[in-house]
Amino acid sequence: DLAAIRDALLHAHQRGVKVRMVMESDYMDEEAAQTLKEAGIPIIGDRREGYMHNKFTVIDRSEVWGGSMNYTSNDAYRNNNNLIRIRSTKLAEDYTTEFEEMFSEDLFGPDGRPATPYPTVTINGTVIEIYFSPDDKVASHLIPLIEGAQQNICFLAFSFTSDDIGDAMLARAGDGVTVAGVFEESQYKSNGKSSEFDRMRAAGLDVWLDANPRNQHNKVIVIDGQTVVTGSYNFSSNAENTNDENVMIIHNSAIAGLYQAECQKLLAKAKHQ
Repeated sequence: DLAAIRDALLHAHQRGVKVRMVMESDYMDEEAAQTLKEAGIPIIGDRREGYMHNKFTVIDRSEVWGGSMNYTSNDAYRNNNNLIRIRSTKLAEDYTTEFEEMFSEDLFGPDGRPATPYPTVTINGTVIEIYFSPDDKVASHLIPLIEGAQQNICFLAFSFTSDDIGDAMLARAGDGVTVAGVFEESQYKSNGKSSEFDRMRAAGLDVWLDANPRNQHNKVIVIDGQTVVTGSYNFSSNAENTNDENVMIIHNSAIAGLYQAECQKLLAKAKHQ
């Protein structure tokens, strides 16, 4: 429902740019989507119980916008989110392949298949791993990454109910790694005992409920200030097994440092609310 994005897509379409969209069906009746459809922009819904939960855009097969931000006023201006823009034809091919699987082949959720042309790309010396859920069994890549942490882990979680990922963090904390994180309060309250928050708190981890009266919507893990995980993937069974999701693991200390700073900022706010 973000008017600026709606208008930019309309203007691109009017200039003759090929604009196509895949959406979560639950939101296709909203005004912005209907305006795009009426202008002749094809929009495909997932039409299934699980969520088409991706938030990415591929431009001219040469760059990708990704992260946690839905194209809504709330996510752009009120909720905590992150966006990353990467210029790479190989990365764009990965995301285009995932888009075509949904748009052209009508394959969503568990019906999808592992088909990423370049699961790992290197851009100016930065290694980026690309995974799509549920096709690529994302947790099987995140857990070894967490298990390899040597100094510190900082995370921002909208929904965190995965016992496997929680176990990995608790195990590293038990071995002396500093683990800190911010949970979205509304999700903690709605998830109840399935949230990892109480378990981590009981173990003495530096975890807090967020201070934003709206939503802490990031899904981020920073490892040792060297590697960052970002994308649409909540740390949950639904993200792992049911929803369409995307994840980047970026091995770059400068980029990880930016995410680490945001994690520390939200952690400080949560502690002092």
